[in-house]
Amino acid sequence: MRIAEIYVSLQGEGLLAGTPSVFVRTSGCNLRCAWCDTPFTSWTPEGDDWTVDRITDRVVATGMRHAVITGGEPLLFQETVELSAALRAVGLHVTVETAGTVLPAVGGVQADLMSISPKLASSAPAADVPGNWARRHEAARRRDDVLRTLMEPGRWQLKFVIDSQADLAEAAGWIEALGIEPRHRRGVFVMPQGRSASELRRTSDWLETACRDHGFRFAPRHHIAWFGHARGT
Repeated sequence: MRIAEIYVSLQGEGLLAGTPSVFVRTSGCNLRCAWCDTPFTSWTPEGDDWTVDRITDRVVATGMRHAVITGGEPLLFQETVELSAALRAVGLHVTVETAGTVLPAVGGVQADLMSISPKLASSAPAADVPGNWARRHEAARRRDDVLRTLMEPGRWQLKFVIDSQADLAEAAGWIEALGIEPRHRRGVFVMPQGRSASELRRTSDWLETACRDHGFRFAPRHHIAWFGHARGT
């Protein structure tokens, strides 16, 4: 499987924010978000092919107890199934981060936490972007059947990137469509869009208050505040 980077940092988002973790970042994505903060795994994918054994050895050598398989879109790789099982077999807590648009062809990933970030309509690239990506992105970004399958084991969080009131309204409608009752929405996070502290503040000022009206959890993107928009963090 193609790997862009493996590094140790703090989880910056969601239920495990602040947890020291080793991140395995796969390279390759079926979407092209306009605001993608890891373009080296999507727009211009970089990296080398690694075996599952080599990845596992590197992860174990870090001494971390929490591993995050992220991307790009890690579920594009069938090897993610094997990797998730290998990491759990050596005693690591495994989070798999995905956009929730694809499933492995055979079997399922073994995740202690399935961290799903559905992409809203505003994530689409401009219509004039080469490769017809606006149409391809829109056709692929929402797969409620895949979301339900990934959420079935019960260990999940949903993270929506919000840049406007329209985004928040779309996210709320999506949650309704998925049938997530208000009492179960503590696993639903809304995060401000932004790749700098100033961009995050622009949205956070109103979003933190608005999410309480919907029963969602506000999720600061801590890694931006801690490290800035820097690779390997």
